Amino acid sequence: MVALKVQKIREFILSNIEEHPTDISTLTAEKFAISRPGVLRHINNLLKEGLISVEGKTRNRKYTLKPIVDSTMIFALAGLSEDVIWRQNVLPLLQEIPDNIKKICAYGFTEMLNNAIDHSDGKTVTVHVKRTQKKIELSILDDGIGIFNKIQKAFGLDDVLHSILELSKGKLTTDPKHHTGEGIFFSSRIFDRFSILSGKLFFSHTSNPNNIDGSDWLIEHKTGSVQGTIIQMEVGLDTQRTTKEVFDHYSDDEPNFSKTHVPVFLAQYGDENLISRSQAKRLLTRFDRFKEIVLDFQNVESIGQAFADEIFRVFKSEHLNINLYPINANEEVMRMIVRAQNVT
Repeated sequence: MVALKVQKIREFILSNIEEHPTDISTLTAEKFAISRPGVLRHINNLLKEGLISVEGKTRNRKYTLKPIVDSTMIFALAGLSEDVIWRQNVLPLLQEIPDNIKKICAYGFTEMLNNAIDHSDGKTVTVHVKRTQKKIELSILDDGIGIFNKIQKAFGLDDVLHSILELSKGKLTTDPKHHTGEGIFFSSRIFDRFSILSGKLFFSHTSNPNNIDGSDWLIEHKTGSVQGTIIQMEVGLDTQRTTKEVFDHYSDDEPNFSKTHVPVFLAQYGDENLISRSQAKRLLTRFDRFKEIVLDFQNVESIGQAFADEIFRVFKSEHLNINLYPINANEEVMRMIVRAQNVT
């Protein structure tokens, strides 16, 4: 019984230390109703075993998981093959991990490295692999034009923010002859966390065990700008998600990539409200490529009558074979949606 409690305390510390680097002692003491000196004995054992590390002294101490692997590699993009880099340079660093995690890493890494090779217009790419007791982080940084700028120019979009909206839908590629445009969409869903930093924009998608669709957020930096594109992917070693599960979730019986999940807030620029038909039409671009569309209204406080009417009456009446599913809508937004749906 004592050994089991010790193991649970150790697992709790390791699972929560990165989210609580400075107050993990207090958090653990409250969770298990033990004294702070008792918690510190467990922390010191983890330090001795090399599973965690510490910075600072006494009250300013900050704990982190100690990497088992922390490797950075730089490659010239010309003539690079993503499968070779995965097989020869990355996979050897990820031995003895669950098969589903290995498949997730293989898919995301090769897809994102191939994007850098084929689309970035850069000269070099930096690959970073970090592995701890709890998770794997893969980062790919190229020195090219930047993914959001590339999409904006290729499709003649009015604003670079529009690039993120289109990217979030899936099936977007600047080279349809050689690419399906599915890589980023599916990579963002199979990892626990997936983010893109380019120029002044930081876009992130977070999945969770109970919701493959997950949630999205966007930060626009007012100062500073990142050259090229940084892709960061993170997956916990206890993740039960599989690539097949994610592909099946967004596919029909054919199977085709027929379902998408669109964060509606990405149709907003700055502090503007979603009130006009032109905003709705911007959101509706390429919807005709899907059979089912989940419209996620998280972070949308209100919408206008014209915006709702264009989506839920006009578009729906012209595309009877496409199903629209609004989710996470507050009472005010839902009232406007129902009103548009009931107009005859």
